[in-house]
Amino acid sequence: MVVAALVAVSVVLGGLILLLAVWRQKGREVSEPEPSDYKANGQAVPEKQLSKKQKPQKPRKEKTRQHTFTHPLLASALKAHSGNITCLDFSSNGKYLASCSDDRTVRLWSTKDFLEREHRCMRANVDFDHATRVRFSPDCRTFIVWLANGDTIRVFKMTKKDDSFIFSAAHDDFPKRHKASIINIGIAETGKFIMTASDDTSILIWDMKGEVLASINTNQVANSYATVSPCGRFVASCGFTSDVKVWEVCFGKAGEFREVCRAFELKGHSAGVCGFAFSNDSRRMATVSKDGTWKLWNTDVEYKKQQDPYLLFTGQWCGREPCRIALSPDGRVVAIASVSDITVYNAQTGQIEEEFNSVHGEIISDLGFDTTNRFIVSTGDRAIRVFHNTAGYRAAIVDLKELLKKATNKGMKDRLQQQIKDAQNALDDVCKQGK
Repeated sequence: MVVAALVAVSVVLGGLILLLAVWRQKGREVSEPEPSDYKANGQAVPEKQLSKKQKPQKPRKEKTRQHTFTHPLLASALKAHSGNITCLDFSSNGKYLASCSDDRTVRLWSTKDFLEREHRCMRANVDFDHATRVRFSPDCRTFIVWLANGDTIRVFKMTKKDDSFIFSAAHDDFPKRHKASIINIGIAETGKFIMTASDDTSILIWDMKGEVLASINTNQVANSYATVSPCGRFVASCGFTSDVKVWEVCFGKAGEFREVCRAFELKGHSAGVCGFAFSNDSRRMATVSKDGTWKLWNTDVEYKKQQDPYLLFTGQWCGREPCRIALSPDGRVVAIASVSDITVYNAQTGQIEEEFNSVHGEIISDLGFDTTNRFIVSTGDRAIRVFHNTAGYRAAIVDLKELLKKATNKGMKDRLQQQIKDAQNALDDVCKQGK
């Protein structure tokens, strides 16, 4: 009996243990998460990442899409740079356009290809650095760049071979002199000096070999823009204050440097001046200000006799900063870039002639007219946009017709009539292409 009772108790206990084991196993099946439920840093980890044999795949980097822009007046888009373009400059003979980029190259484009499908360019490499500013020399045989990391000027000589150039950098860069970031550089058309300006209040005048001739304190709190006049006599600057200051860089008869003296000032804005530009003959200047106006000035004055420049026209603009302004070579057209938009005005009437919106994918870094007055060029990303200057043709036709009314001899009338006809034909051709 005792043995039978012990066997019975053992069977019962064994059954209980078996039931407990089965219950625990079912509990694990219910509560244990699937591999896909594991988390890393609070995020679900895919099942593939738990396998030691399979390595996690790195997400592919999406390529930055090139900004697209179309317009009936867009003559061409020059694309060769792989980085953002920071500066443009036309050679004085009008044959070439130089562009520099953070891709460590300077590109030279042939202006005669602007209307072609293929746009040829030559490349100059900027070793161990990249250029933020580029300027042609007056003889178009060299160009200078401002080095972003070196904070100085490097000179490149251009040697022509067949239909292309060979570029060679000078052995030594200019010495470092500026203490703040550079906003612009320039070469006088006379070939006598180089200008560099920084965003504090300093402008330096250099000789062509890299020696500092003079230092200018603009006293404008902070410089926003500075440049050399196309005639090569003046240096001008604007900044936090509401005026534009112009100095004359004086040389002796033998070509020796003498002094930098104040020439004149442009006064009339009620807020800081963002930028300014000269006409090709330096007899006109255009300014744009934070006060929401742009102004056209006659600077062909006898400043040595204390004659001040006088205001020709005040126009309104409702754009945003940062902005840039350009004046056509003949002084008839003003173009203002506001962030990534461009507005083109008749300089005499203030009428808006053309509007180009979202021209570039980044803030417009440079804006200008070619030397022939046919095109407006801009950049702000990896492309250079070239527009037909239809506003220039229209303004020229109006001016020429007014001159025709005043003409007194047959020879002058014939010349004016031919110029009117040529301008009208050019305008008609552009309009036909845009349709």
